[in-house]
This record gives sequence, C-alpha cells and structure tokens, in this order.
Amino acid sequence: MNPLKATGVPAKSGVNKTIIDFLDKAVEKKVFDAVIVPMKTPAQDSYSYVLVKEKSLLKEDGVPLPPTMFIQGAKAVSSITRRGKPPMKIAAVMRPCEIRAAIEIAKLGQIDLENIFLISMDCPGVLPTSDFLKDPKKHEQLFEEAIQKNDDSIMRPVCQICDKSSMIAGDLHIGTVGTKKGTFLIISNTSKGENVLKELGYTLNESIESWQKKVTAISADKKKKRKKAHAELKSKVSGLKNLVETFSECINCHNCMRVCPVCICRLCYFDSDKVKHTADDYLSRAKSKGSMRFLPDTTLFQMGRMMHMSISCVSCGACEDACSMSIPVAQIFSMIADETQSVFDYVSGRSIDEPIPLVAYEKEELSSVEDAHD
Repeated sequence: MNPLKATGVPAKSGVNKTIIDFLDKAVEKKVFDAVIVPMKTPAQDSYSYVLVKEKSLLKEDGVPLPPTMFIQGAKAVSSITRRGKPPMKIAAVMRPCEIRAAIEIAKLGQIDLENIFLISMDCPGVLPTSDFLKDPKKHEQLFEEAIQKNDDSIMRPVCQICDKSSMIAGDLHIGTVGTKKGTFLIISNTSKGENVLKELGYTLNESIESWQKKVTAISADKKKKRKKAHAELKSKVSGLKNLVETFSECINCHNCMRVCPVCICRLCYFDSDKVKHTADDYLSRAKSKGSMRFLPDTTLFQMGRMMHMSISCVSCGACEDACSMSIPVAQIFSMIADETQSVFDYVSGRSIDEPIPLVAYEKEELSSVEDAHD
C-alpha cells in the first residue's frame, strides 16, 4: 500500500459543498463517468443513494454527508456490480463503515471494485432513522448543530462509540478534523486514489500530521467509551437466560438481516424450507418442552446470524435501526464482533488485501494454539 498523501482544498462552505465541488470537477474532467451519492428524495423527508451522471443534479441534490442512513451504501454499490464490473468509472461516496462493508463483501465476490472509486470522509455519526422521521427538518438542523458542537449524544448508539469514524479503507478520504481553518484534506490511500488527484491537477504535498493527531485522539476517546459500553452491555446479556430474555421481543421479521450489508447469502437458512416444519414436528417439540412459542426460533436466528457474520461486522448500526422492536441488535453484534475479530487480529474492511479469516486457510495457522497446549 502506498503511504498516505494529501492535498488541501478550500472548505469555506462545509463538508457537503466541498465534496460536491470536488466530484463536479472530477465528472467535468471525465475522471469519473458517474457518481453514486446520497441525495434528498423528492418528498424532502429522506435520503437515498442515486447513480448520477448529470452534473446539475449532482450539485443541486447531492448530500454526501446526510444526517441519517436509510440504506447502507455497500448494498447500493453491490446492486450495480454484483454481476460484474460496470462499463464506466464510478465514484462511490460513503461513510467509512459503508466502505469497509463494501470491501468485506468484495472479498466474498459480491462487489467488483475494478471501476469503483471509494471515497470516504470523517464521519460524525448518523441519527437513528426513527428519530429523524419524526421531524426531518428539525433533525437536519439538530444534526448540523451536533457537528458544530462536536456532540454525538443524538447519534445512533453504535456511532457514539465508533472508534473508526475516520478510518481510511477506500481510495480517497476527505479529512475534516484537525485541519487548517477553511481547508480540508483529500487523502489518497491507493494508487487509484493518487492517480485521480493527479489527473485533477492536485499537488500531493500537504501534511496530514495535524489531522492524524486529532483522529488518534478521537479514536482513543471512543475506544474508552466503547470498552465501557461493551462491559455494561455484557453484564446484561451474558448467559443463555439473559440472551433469551434480550431477544424475547424479536418478531422474526428478519429486517436486521435484510439491511445488513455483510449478510450476503443468496438464501438465508432461516428463510429456507429447512425451518418450515410440519404440524407433527411442532406438536412433538411443544410436547417435549411443555409449550412452544410462535413464531419459533427467534433466539436461534439471532445467534446463528451473529456467529455467521460477526467476523465481518463493521458496526454500522443498520440492523438496530431497522428493528421494529428496538432490540439493541447492533450494540450486541458490535460487542461480539470486537471479540471475534480480536482473536484473529482482524479488522473488518481494513484492507482489500487482508483475507477474511474464516474464508482463508493457512496450513500452519493453528500451530500457535497447538503450541500453547503442549
């Protein structure tokens, strides 16, 4: 991987305007043929990812840093690349957790990144969708005020303890914290990203020291909060009894699975005929237990999904946001993901070149465990 290089760009009009101006310039010079970016819907009460080729539409409605995440960006990118690389160069502007998810599923063959340029930015978090929808205009203002005050108390719970909000995993990253007044950084992370900046005539000679220092401080603070939050959560959900009680309100809607960017099985076991039992099966199970809940197996579904995708979980919070019963799914999965990934010294979406531990096999990978038991 190339060392990080950066250029400075004027940023007197805020994050969204700065990113849109950069994208506008790149489309005009045909560095990108199209952009996939969040846009406000015609009803003005939500946001959606849109593939844009028209510059005027990009400048008028593009909102690279919307206050909420209605769709996890990795799913949007997957939908246009699942059957192969697109015939054009597309810039995908997403938050770091969305880009990390895209990288994870690219490793599993669900995204082709050859003609995709991943662009992220320092992320302040997102509002819970249920809060935003109560009064979109009000919460747009609250979101902007929260950014100005550096207050994350109104953001999703997992955003409040996210220690990777400035993690660079894609091709380019917009650095906004710790920068000179009136200036943002555009940081290249790959040769693709560096070539884009050179094609646009930027000189990559800006220091990123102050940005890195601020990012490190923010990350350290969030890690402390994360550790504390996970410890408190663990005391509430540890053990089968507590876990069953936590998931007792699950209605088996599978919304959490459907919005999750790293749940990529074409057919989930829990949606298959394998879990559609006959009446005799249900009666037999009810007889052995004394009673049986309908719909059944909600806790088994949550535990099965947790074991299946915790190694690739990016703690984006989409699952919890989609839960109609307000179960802290994302917080639980985030806690388990941290523990699972630490076993393998793995960080989901950190690098496209880092294989997923449960997919890659190395002949000597268990030798350290074997040696420990000798």
